[in-house]
Amino acid sequence: MIFRHDGVAPIALMAALTAVGAFIRIPLPHLPITLQISFVCLAGLLLGPWRGAASQIVYLTTGLIGFPVFAKGGGPQYVLEPSFGYLLGFVPAAFAAGMLTQKTPTYSRCVLGVLAALLVDYAIGLPYLAGVMEFVLGAPLTLESALKIGLLPLPKDLVLGLGTAYLGFRVVRVLRPLQHGDTVQD
Repeated sequence: MIFRHDGVAPIALMAALTAVGAFIRIPLPHLPITLQISFVCLAGLLLGPWRGAASQIVYLTTGLIGFPVFAKGGGPQYVLEPSFGYLLGFVPAAFAAGMLTQKTPTYSRCVLGVLAALLVDYAIGLPYLAGVMEFVLGAPLTLESALKIGLLPLPKDLVLGLGTAYLGFRVVRVLRPLQHGDTVQD
């Protein structure tokens, strides 16, 4: 956990960065490809499990009350979007990334944290996508179709995840000593 004080600024910052990640996207019919999950992982890596998850709760709440911070807008009706399950997965995904790296933030632990966050997010998002497609949109999917649509962003997320883990690791190495009044050594 990088930001140890009790202020809300780091939580708000990570929520805002997640919103920015929604606007860096490749639009697809049911599941736009965005950079949000990278910021979700960074929230967990930098803020720790509880505050990282809190940043994503702030993000979700902001979008659900009507601010257009999601990839396709915002508002309470967004729960009917096929991609909303992935957004719900952001909270436990940030928590998972933070849990695996809070004590010893080595690069390999950061990679594990990012992979755990991706696993959690996809485990929530994929069934939600299939459920909305079948029960809300009336377009039932075969398992093969659901996996094809739901896992489309995974290769991008895995590649970016390695970069996110490295960035998180480097930021931790710079900020932790500064918190304790030490100097940074490379």
